Amino acid sequence: MVRASLALVALALLATFIVAGCGNDDSSEVEAVRAATAAEAVEMLEARAVVDVRTLAEYAAGHVAGAVNIDVEASDFAERVAELDPEAPYLLYCRSGRRSAIAAEIMAEAGFTDIIDAGGLDPLAEAGAPIE
Repeated sequence: MVRASLALVALALLATFIVAGCGNDDSSEVEAVRAATAAEAVEMLEARAVVDVRTLAEYAAGHVAGAVNIDVEASDFAERVAELDPEAPYLLYCRSGRRSAIAAEIMAEAGFTDIIDAGGLDPLAEAGAPIE
């Protein structure tokens, strides 16, 4: 009787581990994207590829020095992102942080592994980011 109970407990534990191991683990996506304060982001500018995900007109009106413009709302966003190295570190920003969050999610789903969402341009400029 005791052996049968132990066998059932062992079987239940084994089933628990198997089911837990088969779950959908989206933690890689979550870990791929991190938010940063403007001050933190400014300190990272030289070590990351900086991507401005606003429109070309917004970019032309002023952007972080050295930033590349890839409009997240443009029809060719996915194609342009596919040309980038998914292993490289990126820092994204937009006007308010809404579009940079969307772009970061898309890039994480595409396999990018190191993305900083820096939010909006104005806080970056106020924290000392060079603007051109």
